[in-house]
Amino acid sequence: MLIQIKNLTKTYQRHDGAINAVDNLSLDIPKGSFVTITGASGSGKTTLLLMLGGLLRPTSGKMVYNGNEINLHKEEELANFRSNHVGFVMQSFALIPYLTAVENIMIALNVKNSDKAKNRKGALELLEWVGLDDRTTHYPKELSAGQQQRVAIARALANNPDLLLADEPTGNLDPGLSEEILGVLKEINQNHNTTIVMVTHSPMAAEYGNTKIQMKNGKLHTHVSNVIAEQIN
Repeated sequence: MLIQIKNLTKTYQRHDGAINAVDNLSLDIPKGSFVTITGASGSGKTTLLLMLGGLLRPTSGKMVYNGNEINLHKEEELANFRSNHVGFVMQSFALIPYLTAVENIMIALNVKNSDKAKNRKGALELLEWVGLDDRTTHYPKELSAGQQQRVAIARALANNPDLLLADEPTGNLDPGLSEEILGVLKEINQNHNTTIVMVTHSPMAAEYGNTKIQMKNGKLHTHVSNVIAEQIN
């Protein structure tokens, strides 16, 4: 099991009282699975995703990653966890506008390695893998929305993560481009055994998961998994 979370809760204090964005939630995520999370706005989907990635500290609860409990309240440990194990893909792409495609990926590689030549080579290989080897020197504004998301995915893979977290990765794309990006994510999941957890409003996108979760009021409303042991060992 890659991730085990138990009794995870995130409480926000508001002027009209406390609200549990995620409410005492427990969930196991098998290694190599493709998990899709759906639910209405405010159901806790993105809050859960951010806690899984160590970007948001829970109010209570625990998370075990690959057999090791993560201290969810210690920033240094969370930073190491993110750096060594997690890649992020966001709806807005979050590319740096004044850097080229290859430079956007090199930024992520530079965190661990100061060898610019090696990082450039690695970035070029990642761009080739997502089918953009002919767009290496293009700036984000010179790329289509689908191409920008491919660059963002390549950047997310820079640290060779075990876990890829995607928050509405097709939210800004038309149906054709959405299927294209979802196909890339599916290939990453199947060919590299990378565990993917994806938040989406799209029923079509949710069907790409082999584990489908629906959230309601911060809790698991439905949980259907087609993952079998042979796929995740």
